[in-house]
Amino acid sequence: MDITIVIDGNSARVSPCGEIDSAALPPLRAAVDALPPQVTDLQWDLSLTPFMDIAGLHLLFTPAPSSGPERRMTVTGLRAQPLSLLLMATDVNPAVFDLSRLLPDVPPADLRPAST
Repeated sequence: MDITIVIDGNSARVSPCGEIDSAALPPLRAAVDALPPQVTDLQWDLSLTPFMDIAGLHLLFTPAPSSGPERRMTVTGLRAQPLSLLLMATDVNPAVFDLSRLLPDVPPADLRPAST
């Protein structure tokens, strides 16, 4: 997996190139752990990620075991399959997989109209 990181002040954009699976999870977590402590805004650019499995959910929703700084995390560039996985996870357990945290344009679950 190739990982490109661009840091601008307190923001970082991490762009993985390839599938996010259990083999890709450790290097992705290591890349985030290596960010400078002043980075408080982390953006995952998934435009070059055609597929992710449950490892992607762990990456985006389970805090890393490191004691690094608290970071606001967002996602951009979602392709069809990763987006479908996120939507399915949200449908199954919206309290755990709250997309409003990752996608700033998605209202919190308690403000969305009920499904019919």
